[in-house]
Amino acid sequence: MAFLADILLAAGALAAAFYCFVLSRRLRRFTDLEQGVGGAIAVLSVQVDDLTRALKEAESASSATANSLSIQSQKADAAAKRLELLIASLHDLPQDEPAPQTREPFFQRQPVFQEDG
Repeated sequence: MAFLADILLAAGALAAAFYCFVLSRRLRRFTDLEQGVGGAIAVLSVQVDDLTRALKEAESASSATANSLSIQSQKADAAAKRLELLIASLHDLPQDEPAPQTREPFFQRQPVFQEDG
């Protein structure tokens, strides 16, 4: 009976050693920087850096555009106020009387001729 227990214990130890060997190979492939998840993490890290840089550039461009738009809006507001003043000053001008029509009508009726037939 002790001999059978020793054989089962040895078989269990060999099975655990084989399992550890397979697990170490899988873990090595998993963390490989070329093909595994480690490589994917490295690529994603580079992409995050690129996106962070692009985001900072977009923020600076948008703030510059917002400043420019604000300046143009203020200029347009000032121009609108001047136009309102000009239109208001036009209401104070006297109205011109329409000139009397001195032209003859362009078309005139002709007398109807009847032929003797």
